[in-house]
Amino acid sequence: MKYVITWTLRDGGSAAENEAAARRSLEVFARWTPAEGATFHHFLGRLDGTGGFAFVEADDPNDILDGPTKFGPFFEFHVYPVADIAVTTQAAQQAVEFRGSIS
Repeated sequence: MKYVITWTLRDGGSAAENEAAARRSLEVFARWTPAEGATFHHFLGRLDGTGGFAFVEADDPNDILDGPTKFGPFFEFHVYPVADIAVTTQAAQQAVEFRGSIS
């Protein structure tokens, strides 16, 4: 299964608290490795410094759960299961045809 994962910094805290959280998140990230069953095809940081994106494949959804649970105190995550556009377009076409067949 393919996933697009997004994350943004959690809101709140004073400047000093945010600085401490940033320092801590970098310490945790330096020791983290992705779950063995997860293949990161793209791992991207936003240029505004407030989050990032990852395109990941994994057969077991628990391998996707690894990052958000470990970094949850620092970032808000959204995980989107996705499929290739050819697959989703074909499904959309079949859905249109199905609805069109009902009078």
